[in-house]
Amino acid sequence: MALGKGIYIVTGIMASGKSTIGQMLAEQFEKGVHVHGDIFRKMIATGSIDMTPDYSKKAVEQLTLRYNMAAKVADMYYTAGFSVVVQDTYLGKEVHSFLQAFESKPVYFITLNPNVKAVAEREKKRNKTGYTTWEFEPLYEVLINENPRIGLWIDSSDMTPEETLSEIIKRAESEARILE
Repeated sequence: MALGKGIYIVTGIMASGKSTIGQMLAEQFEKGVHVHGDIFRKMIATGSIDMTPDYSKKAVEQLTLRYNMAAKVADMYYTAGFSVVVQDTYLGKEVHSFLQAFESKPVYFITLNPNVKAVAEREKKRNKTGYTTWEFEPLYEVLINENPRIGLWIDSSDMTPEETLSEIIKRAESEARILE
């Protein structure tokens, strides 16, 4: 089954495979774009406020700004004829406001949900460190307990990136489409 043109959102906790799968998914389209939502956080030269377990109102404001920028960029690419994969950590009640920021449709929502043990193993193998202010378990608990049960959820704990991509291609149209 082929993927249809749209905006595909890939989320999950750090080290769940978002960047890898986001790039692989974007490469499936004749005209595909991979938007790394975290790039908008990295653009802040001074005054950045990270989301921490005891986050502040200002941290949420910066997170919302980052989410809105990612949605606007995705909409612009989509309007120009591209299929777009937007990838970042979208968690908790902020997911709904993020989804409302999209003007283009259809939107597909894909949650990568490997177990904590798999995330810990993947974190060890990465060339970057994601877990500086968060521990694996509390972030995983936010995903499991606070994220809306929408779209396609994939437990990729025992899957290769290629197997995960295959599952997305097979199931996205019927399970991941959330906005039309």
